Amino acid sequence: MTAEYHVPDNALEVREVHKSFGGVQALKGVSFSILKGEVVGLLGDNGAGKSTLVRCISGVHPQDKGEILINGQEVDIKSPQDARDQGIETVFQDLAVIPNFDVSKNLFLNREILSSNPILKFFGWLNHKEMSRQSEIALKRLNSRIPSFREEIKNLSGGQRQAVSIARAVNWGADIVIMDEPTAALGVEQAAQVNNLIKLISSQGISVLLISHNIQHVMEVCHRAVVLRHGRAAANVRIEDITPDDLVGLITGAKRAA
Repeated sequence: MTAEYHVPDNALEVREVHKSFGGVQALKGVSFSILKGEVVGLLGDNGAGKSTLVRCISGVHPQDKGEILINGQEVDIKSPQDARDQGIETVFQDLAVIPNFDVSKNLFLNREILSSNPILKFFGWLNHKEMSRQSEIALKRLNSRIPSFREEIKNLSGGQRQAVSIARAVNWGADIVIMDEPTAALGVEQAAQVNNLIKLISSQGISVLLISHNIQHVMEVCHRAVVLRHGRAAANVRIEDITPDDLVGLITGAKRAA
């Protein structure tokens, strides 16, 4: 597929990215872009290369060849911290939350605010009041229904746990949020809440790369869909131009992109 070259509103560009593991070519020159505030679905059958591509962008597995650009500038992402430094946050399917920690502690996991008192700070004393204050701001930004910031994560619903993970990503200044199957284990109502969160952060100018097997959810929340097949970008289509059946056909190979 022809590479997409930079336009000013691109938040993320992937150009001709290749990745191999031994003799297996997982990615074979994948190219696509995401505009600022755009939601793009990344689709494909098992083994199509979705997870590998996400790991390249998020710094877990640096690409062998190709370029990744953020806001038009090529970046060198060699680790997850490099990705975070570039404004990329990933919400993985397992959410990476600690069940026995409360909401505030999970929001500030590995980024805790220490006490302003020099002595207490020396001993690693946390500023719980400030963490709670910032947690309230972060969750209100997402119109979250979480009853208390002191509630342990294990007592929250699946949708509320997703809200905490999304708030954590947004709270740390993410310009691009990658979401890996965010509604996979949720019921209908909870999935609808997560989809509404995706629309909300998109309206706030944050770009979203959504990995999902749920075609209906992709049709509801995405502006475009990029379909991977055998490690290549087989299609890059606007959602308004296709039907769910078209999308399924592109994933299975029964249909080719125009």
